[in-house]
This record gives sequence, structure tokens and C-alpha cells, in this order.
Amino acid sequence: MKFMDEYRDAALTRRLAETLARATTRPWTIMEVCGGQTHAIVKFGLDQLLPPGLELVHGPGCPVCVTPIELMDKALEIAARPEAIFCSFGDMLRVPGTEQDLLTVKARGGDVRIVYSPLDAVKLARENPMREVVFFAVGFETTAPANAMAVAQARTFGLKHFSLLVSHALVPPAMESILASPANRVQGFLAAGHVCTVMGFTEYEPLARRYRVPIVVTGFEPLDILQGVLLCVQQLEAGRAEVENPYARAVRREGNTPAQQLIREVFRVVPRKWRGVGEIPRSGLGLSETYAEFDAEQRFGVAGVRAEESSECISGLILQGIRKPHECPAFGTRCTPEHPLGATMVSSEGACAAYHRYRRAQATHP
Repeated sequence: MKFMDEYRDAALTRRLAETLARATTRPWTIMEVCGGQTHAIVKFGLDQLLPPGLELVHGPGCPVCVTPIELMDKALEIAARPEAIFCSFGDMLRVPGTEQDLLTVKARGGDVRIVYSPLDAVKLARENPMREVVFFAVGFETTAPANAMAVAQARTFGLKHFSLLVSHALVPPAMESILASPANRVQGFLAAGHVCTVMGFTEYEPLARRYRVPIVVTGFEPLDILQGVLLCVQQLEAGRAEVENPYARAVRREGNTPAQQLIREVFRVVPRKWRGVGEIPRSGLGLSETYAEFDAEQRFGVAGVRAEESSECISGLILQGIRKPHECPAFGTRCTPEHPLGATMVSSEGACAAYHRYRRAQATHP
């Protein structure tokens, strides 16, 4: 398959790992930001090819994992309303709120539907003029353009019964929060290639300078990831801290400027809670004043809903690279994909789900 098999070549991967071993003279800790990269690393055993002392830790780049529990509770309250058709991607249905999940609401009669695009939700709204259709707009900068397009289409079609429950998060503020933390041990980043496809990578350049940390824009195949690690290590070994883009087949420095314009038109930057992490200033998107009429929180009166997270789940520490999934006492016992304590065990991009799926037998418990 073009542009996939080429980046999974086993012989090239081994040679790149050997180059990486020769380039590494000291211990380093590098964070892959995206959960998709985490799954690729564990699935292909890339972490087992690293030289001693070079550690990869897992970042906050899974939109399902970082959706705050109180927003899940808002989703659950809206989905239970008889007048609502609540639309979501499938990953969100098993993410636990305070007492239940969307799948439970659906089983109890709530009209919860899985869609594959926000535009599918707009289509449902056109087909159901007597119902309130709500789309759970979860994601990073990657999904924001499509969600913005859905709202713009709803306005064009004059749909007064369509709205978004918005849970958009921005990656660079989360990276800065990690770097500014006293507990930080991240010395270099693999930036998520798909986020940079939309936003470019100019936002990362001030971070690299301010915190003296290399940031390498990285794709999702084994050779992409190992090359990203190698470039990061070469910078660390040389005392450099720059943004590099070896993922040039997909990412340009300026990104997708029409998509960015659409995001700026429909959304505004807001402070945002991250599940397990807390509130990070200017790290989220909310609907702009121009599109405020499509805000489901206001329409259904759930803006004031508050919730407390489970004290047993350590997903917040995992998402900040402070702990690994198998270091959680509940991993694989009280927390499994069938009975998750937190979203990192549910999401297809969650770090706990990756460890559980690919190497549960190797996990050790304190």
C-alpha cells in the first residue's frame, strides 16, 4: 500500500534503531503527544528497540481521554432528554461520567446515535425538524474545522434545532503546562503530525525557545516515529532546542490556512478543564458570539453542572508523562476496557488501552 508499507519496513526500522543507539550517550525522556503515536509505539514494539536510558512517555493527545468528567455529565443529561437526538463518535459512548455512560443512557431509552462525521448530525437535523439534534464536538485542532463547518452549514440551512456540545482542546497550551510543572521530566516532544497538518508548527517555536526543548513534528508509522525520536535525541545531544519537520509529506509550516480561518470564525479561545489535569488557560475552544445560538450547554441549561473525578484513577498523571499505565494499582484488575475507571482505558487512543491490548502480560503491579 502506497505511503504505508514504505514506512513499516522492518529492515529500515532496525537500521534506524541502530543509528539511534549510536547517537544516544545519555538518558533522555521524550514525550509523544498523540495517543495514536502511543498505540503505534506499543503495537510495533518501538519502545523495545530504544537504547537503555532513552524513555518514551505518553502525552495528553487523546481527545476522548481529556474530555472532563463534568462535560460527560452534561452530555448524559442532554442525551436523556426525550426531545433530544444526541450524536457522538463511538469512542465516547463508554467514557464514564460520574455515575453512568452514554451507552447506559441509550440502553434506558435515550436517543443516542453514533455518527462518523458532524455533517451526518446536520443531515439528521434536516430529517428530524421536530427534534433537538445535538452533536458532541470532541477533539483537538484536527476535528475543529469539520465541526465548524457543521455549524456553518446548520446556519445556512436555517436549522434552529441543531447545536454543539463543545469539548475542543488545544495542544500547545497543554504542552506548555507540562513543561511549566515542577514535576515535569519531559526533555523533548514528538508533536502530533495531524494537528500540525491543520495548524502548522509556528505555535511550537516560542515553546522550544522558552523552555529549551526540541520539538519534532512526527507522523504515525514506525519509521516516522523512530526518525522523530532520532532527531529529538540528536538535538538533545548537541544542546539544541528547535522545531523540526521531517513529516513534510503532510505538514507545512503555515498549516491549512483556510481551515484555520474557519476555526477563528466559528470558535473563540477559552480556558478549559482537562480530565485528570485540571484547568489550563487558553487551552480550549468555545463557540464565538456569532454562533452562540448553537451552544447546547446554554440551550439545555446544563452550563452549571459540576462533577468530581475518581480519586482512584491516575489517568491525569499518565497524560502528563509522570506515570505509566502499568504503574496504576488498578490497571488490569479494577480497571479494564470492560469496566474502566477512566477514559484512558476506554479510548482507542488511550495509553492504558494500548498497554492493556498489546502487553498486558508484561505489566507489573506495585
